[in-house]
Amino acid sequence: LDSEEKPIALKYSLKRAIMELGPSGFPFEDFVAEIFREKGFQAETGKIVKGFCVEHEIDVVAWDEKQLIMVEAKFHNELGIKSDLKIALYVKARFDDLRKMKFNYGKERELDEGWLVTNTKFTSTAIEYGSCQGGLRMIGWNYPPVGNLHDMILESKLHPLTCLVSLNGREKKELLKQGIVLCKSISENPDILSTLGMNEEDRKRVIEEIKLL
Repeated sequence: LDSEEKPIALKYSLKRAIMELGPSGFPFEDFVAEIFREKGFQAETGKIVKGFCVEHEIDVVAWDEKQLIMVEAKFHNELGIKSDLKIALYVKARFDDLRKMKFNYGKERELDEGWLVTNTKFTSTAIEYGSCQGGLRMIGWNYPPVGNLHDMILESKLHPLTCLVSLNGREKKELLKQGIVLCKSISENPDILSTLGMNEEDRKRVIEEIKLL
């Protein structure tokens, strides 16, 4: 690969790596919560939250001193699937119901931002709707141009281990089964690799690849 093609190839393989998390049974919302934690937020997943009219199951609730953010996480395990206008309208309606309430996360407060996060793309009408109305922040793989999901992963250095070429399919599955999902977890505790029966040279190769990410 030449120097121009390399970042594109890496971006594509990272996108694929996120999709591979789905079949492993690791929910996308847990991955999104990890990104928030890396940014200094506290984050919880799968919370039942009382709105003004009804209760809502919220994929991620994240808060710090300044902000309370609630997130709807839409995971697709195929490249071509997009989140459409119907999803954006439905999610916006949920956040409108929640905005009428106060919550106790860190302190008593109102909802500051509602996010819709997807690992693929939005349709053009969903984007049109999102840019026209306030109150819904939409984050896709490439949207918005700055601060999208790809940017957030690179910034937080939270690469999933599914992006490593130095691990084979069986080894990845074994680690995912143990609840190890991020490359960061391996670099913080390289002994994890010993459980796979890898020799020292192969273990070194994995650590080197993680350092290059």
